[in-house]
Amino acid sequence: MIIPVRCFTCGKLIGDQWEEFARRVKAGENAGEVLDGLGIKRYCCRRMLLSHVELIDEVLRFYEEAEKRKEARHYY
Repeated sequence: MIIPVRCFTCGKLIGDQWEEFARRVKAGENAGEVLDGLGIKRYCCRRMLLSHVELIDEVLRFYEEAEKRKEARHYY
């Protein structure tokens, strides 16, 4: 859900690269070229950024729905 601070395999610091990577890929740049530009050469570190799925928005939606249900129960 949240990008790991370090690569699970080698321990290299990668969490600080996520925002730049996501911004540039969203702007239309090739993901491989962005990773090269950021200096991420190892395939284990590249995997951490390429395979990351931002799920926080999905989880937040369920949390908000649960809060609405709690609030509705208090009114009865």
